[in-house]
Amino acid sequence: MAKVHITELVLRDGHQSLIATRMRTEDMLPICGKLDSVGFWSLEAWGGATFDACVRFLKEDPWERLRKLRRALPNSRIQMLLRGQNLLGYRHYPDDVVRAFVQKSADNGVDIFRVFDAMNDVRNMRVSIEAVKAAGRHAEGTLCYTTSPVHNVPYFVAMARELEAMGCDTLAVKDMAGLLTPYATVELVQALKAAVSMPIHLHSHATSGLASMVHMKGVEAGATIVDGCLSAFSEGASHPTTESLVAAFQGSEYDTGLSLPLLQEIAAYFREVRKKYWQFEMEGPQVDTRILTSQIPGGMISNLSNQLKEQGALNRMDDVFAEIPRVREDLGFPPLVTPTSQIVGTQAVLNVLTGERYKSVTNEVKGYLLGRYGAAPGTVNEQVRRLAVGNQEVITRRPADLLSDELDKLRGEIEGLAKSDEDVLTYAMFPDLGRTYLQERAAGTLAPEPLLPPEARHAPAAGTQFAPNEFKVTLHGETYHIRITGTGHGHEAERPYYVHVDGVPEEVLIETLGEIEVGPTAGAARAAGKPAEKAGAAKGRPKPTHPGHVTTAMPGTIVDVLVQTGQKVNAGDGVLVIEAMKMENEIQAPVSGTVVAIHVAKGEAVTPDQVLIEIQPE
Repeated sequence: MAKVHITELVLRDGHQSLIATRMRTEDMLPICGKLDSVGFWSLEAWGGATFDACVRFLKEDPWERLRKLRRALPNSRIQMLLRGQNLLGYRHYPDDVVRAFVQKSADNGVDIFRVFDAMNDVRNMRVSIEAVKAAGRHAEGTLCYTTSPVHNVPYFVAMARELEAMGCDTLAVKDMAGLLTPYATVELVQALKAAVSMPIHLHSHATSGLASMVHMKGVEAGATIVDGCLSAFSEGASHPTTESLVAAFQGSEYDTGLSLPLLQEIAAYFREVRKKYWQFEMEGPQVDTRILTSQIPGGMISNLSNQLKEQGALNRMDDVFAEIPRVREDLGFPPLVTPTSQIVGTQAVLNVLTGERYKSVTNEVKGYLLGRYGAAPGTVNEQVRRLAVGNQEVITRRPADLLSDELDKLRGEIEGLAKSDEDVLTYAMFPDLGRTYLQERAAGTLAPEPLLPPEARHAPAAGTQFAPNEFKVTLHGETYHIRITGTGHGHEAERPYYVHVDGVPEEVLIETLGEIEVGPTAGAARAAGKPAEKAGAAKGRPKPTHPGHVTTAMPGTIVDVLVQTGQKVNAGDGVLVIEAMKMENEIQAPVSGTVVAIHVAKGEAVTPDQVLIEIQPE
């Protein structure tokens, strides 16, 4: 009798898709015993955005999460999502880093590695797959499914044959945006089965409302493994409901053999857990057929919603959805999956919020256009390429061939903070973020972003300490409309809040009363570098009034200052690098002239209404 196997996604892709990857390890461990007893083909529990979220928001050691899950799931195969040469970051890493990362992931508990490349460039998957096999683990080669003038069944069949030749054990069809239709699935699965001998594993997001039908028809066509997510974190931008899949196949030749009552018991636990994370819930329709044209993958939708909310621009979501396909076509139709989904999505947001297409181009888009992520599937818009990178040479080799080994260099850079090879690899993934995390760990100051209590979800009752996120304030006879659009991550007594005042974005630094210094000593405190200095510095930035004032298109963090006071610059020269929405964006001089003032430093948060650098025009 034929049997369908299920990979359960509740510990990774489910919460990545619906609550921006915010579930904490402490909420996973209590239910692991029951998850372990179900009999899933695998449990996806690591990789994707979980590594980033652990370090950036939760202040957890992602390696320790993996070790704890390994101990709690002794009878289950733990699966991770690995971005090929990108690993879990947003750039290509040298081969020595890739091999070390795969080996340490295996050592700490990963059994199955789903390896993909955002460009479907198999050259970027080869070293990862070799490393997985060398570690004695299961390699699942992955096709990133998408639709475009260049993506068709022969394209995917040719790619599957290359992956089988590399030694992959199974073949995943990764439908990250929910673009597969039932009959397209039949055609694809039948063609793949005729071409390769690997078992076929289907992964499809439910965003467009088609994924359950896709799984059913895919299984009938010959797929033997499907991805599902327990009902507490299923459907919408997530995946088909595991309990429903089990019920659908029950009593047929495809019976999964899994216990529906046990699955329902586990789902009830996660429903209670999800309530804690209400502040990260994505807003929008449960089924969104716009995905069939925008092609935004499920895991990005909740992040995109949160990012636009932080910009105070959630009302521009439709504009961004319309812009994404245009940017994708300009870039030669890359599949939209991390990191290309972030690259395309962030550029689309910039195009919409600045009001001018490609007025500001992220460093990642520039790298893409230079071939540093691999070969574009289709033809790149040469006008956009020239606008972004001029006449710089485009590489045609495997991008990692141009990278030198860097593990020894990384160890030297983080010496004294890194206590293990895993710490070095954390730093390798996200150098600035990783260093900050390791410094805070050493200082004993790690603190996760706060989870707002349930009472804060609604308008407060009298006597409670919670406030609405939209209100009016009257000062000296003037009334201002205030809307809180997001918060940053502060330390100890201070915390930045992003607000709109009568529609104008501002940053406000909130400090507890015990930390505020007033009177004549405040100036001394600021000079000594106490918190008052940071608040004063942010307030002291002037408003832009002339073309030589350099500003940012959206709130972010200064990554680098590229100029000095007194330096002459030409219009278009890079003067700042800012990180916004996890992408780095080089800000260019708007005019030619001399830098006369710099109002920012590395690591500072900035908003669009502030002058960051002043240039005296020629």
